Amino acid sequence: MRHPHLAAIDAAAWPGLAEVPAGRLIDLRARLAEASFARACANADLTLDPSGEPDLVVEHDALFARLAVSGWLGLAEGYMAGEWRSDHLTDVLAALIRTGYRPRVGIPGKVASPGRYSGGELPTELVRLSSGEGFSAFGGVFASGVPTTVRTAVPSHVPGHSRGRGLATHFVDLTTFSEPVDVDREDLGDAQTRTVTMLLDAARVTGGTHLLEYPGAGGAVAIAAAHRRATVDTLTADPAQARAVTEQLMLAGVDASVHTAVIDRPVPGPRDWRGSYDAIVSVEKLEVLDEDDRVAYIRALDRLLTIGGFVSMQSVIATDALSPVARGALDALRAYVWPGLDYPTATDVHRLTDRESGLRVVAQTHTGSHHQRSLAMQRSLFEGQSREAAAAGFDAVFRRLWSYQFALREALFRLGMLDTVQFTLTHRNRRGRR
Repeated sequence: MRHPHLAAIDAAAWPGLAEVPAGRLIDLRARLAEASFARACANADLTLDPSGEPDLVVEHDALFARLAVSGWLGLAEGYMAGEWRSDHLTDVLAALIRTGYRPRVGIPGKVASPGRYSGGELPTELVRLSSGEGFSAFGGVFASGVPTTVRTAVPSHVPGHSRGRGLATHFVDLTTFSEPVDVDREDLGDAQTRTVTMLLDAARVTGGTHLLEYPGAGGAVAIAAAHRRATVDTLTADPAQARAVTEQLMLAGVDASVHTAVIDRPVPGPRDWRGSYDAIVSVEKLEVLDEDDRVAYIRALDRLLTIGGFVSMQSVIATDALSPVARGALDALRAYVWPGLDYPTATDVHRLTDRESGLRVVAQTHTGSHHQRSLAMQRSLFEGQSREAAAAGFDAVFRRLWSYQFALREALFRLGMLDTVQFTLTHRNRRGRR
């Protein structure tokens, strides 16, 4: 059933939003969903009364039909369709997740969107609208954060390396940054540049280093490495991003030091890309890959890294606090943005590395509180350039989706359910590969 408030939505672009689920059973379930949502808001101390200062406002009852069919995904779709709104979106999502809101999905058969960026990277224009320095979608590290490092023993998951009844261990340099203080939106560009600097430092990138950047991160890593007089290959599965990055490299005057290549699939196999690199930098790729591609990904890093070289890999990870409710809330991001999204734990990263490659994690740096602040600033930048986003072809539905995904991820960082870690990897056997 097409409702008047959905008339402006492009049904071809947004088939899951253009119509509201309908039917006698759905109507019944929708009334139950409405009551459940009201109780959840009350439990979370969220005000819905539009006559006062509400935390959120429900504009159309169609929201409850979506909740009945799709749960948390329906909540996101209702926001994308303009059926509810909030001036405190991150606060609302954090409160609902914290208090355990689990909408009961009673109608099977909902078909989700396949996600928009399963093979390609985020469009450079979209990144620019929410970036502090114009290139980067990843979180920054602010200057006010203070690092503290300890060396700690962690279990090794290498088959056949157990000793007695327990696992063997190895040592990892564990660094944690304190929360940033006195930062505002103007600091984001510097913070994102600092992230790049830390990644290059961890990979020991200096003059003469042969560096692989995979996947391409919009040009920031390649440009900074070229300024260190490194030779850089950057890989992407997205031809549009390759063209945009090539243009950025030319403007920066480093195109002679950087080669941008397009590969046929998101994770390069032995036939897709060959080479031997002193250093590899990879930013926020692992968490958007499915299980099979994660194995191929870590094996590719192993294969392409020369003995004695280092990989610097930044990933958003799940903490032990990540709840089933939060995982349900992430359905919207899997449906509409990254279909393979599944945040691993730090232990998962160690286990994957040990079991599927000859690499080992030797250091990890935690910067989650900085990423949380970055997301708030990225959302503010994006929403402040709504007209520019519309002119670039991002319709109102997409703009609401993009604000929602920033707010949801920020909420999960705020609740301590997500963290950001820079892992440093090198080969276990310095004399030869496994």
